[in-house]
Amino acid sequence: MLHWRQDGDPSGPAVVFANSLGTDLRLWDGVVDLLPPHLRLIRYDKRGHGLSSCPPGPYSIDDLAQDTLDLLDHAQVDSCVFVGLSIGGMIAQSLAARVPERITGLVLSNTAAKMGEAAMWQERIAMIEAQGIAALSDPILERWFAPAFLRQDAHLPWRHMLERTPKAGYIACCQAIAGTDLSATTRGLPQPALGIAGSLDGASPPDLVEATLDLITDARFTLIEDTGHLPCVEAPEAYAGALLDFLKELGHVD
Repeated sequence: MLHWRQDGDPSGPAVVFANSLGTDLRLWDGVVDLLPPHLRLIRYDKRGHGLSSCPPGPYSIDDLAQDTLDLLDHAQVDSCVFVGLSIGGMIAQSLAARVPERITGLVLSNTAAKMGEAAMWQERIAMIEAQGIAALSDPILERWFAPAFLRQDAHLPWRHMLERTPKAGYIACCQAIAGTDLSATTRGLPQPALGIAGSLDGASPPDLVEATLDLITDARFTLIEDTGHLPCVEAPEAYAGALLDFLKELGHVD
């Protein structure tokens, strides 16, 4: 069972959002509030996160992409612009390759075709199994946010969201990332794509995002300065502005 939410006009052009590891659909609150009301804005908690079910792992990116495709079918979304951040961007790439006719544009935010090496993910999994997510909160948050944001109380809800993620779901999604390299299928994707990176992102640095965009024929890149892995949280106005410009290019917004 997937928990999902719809905002805006149910009959408008669809924009679907997929969030990152250790977050839920509230990741997009600040951006959704800045988008035109005529859009149909759909976001959801991937399996093992938020209020969605947490089936036994391990998961694969194919599993997570199929969940998303089932949601699109359920919501009767024939085509959409898909916005994915981190593991959400890997889901976006998988969907764009599997059902290209249904994904008319891609926003690949703070993500890559391959994110880290399997050994690094296995080390993280082992530490979480032994000590829980909270034991890794500080280094994770240092990758998520710029130092200035971390000094503010505004980061605390995100710390709580991370630490309240079901351990089994977090680990199973780590396993999905560890086993994934989408380079072959992302290379030559036909959809227009926008890449977004944070200049201080410690999880998916800008050059990693750019390298993935280089695989796509019709792609452009935006860097949001002084933000980390979640620029939609730290700089929602800049993030929404980049997204709106892209939607205008695609004819989603006048």
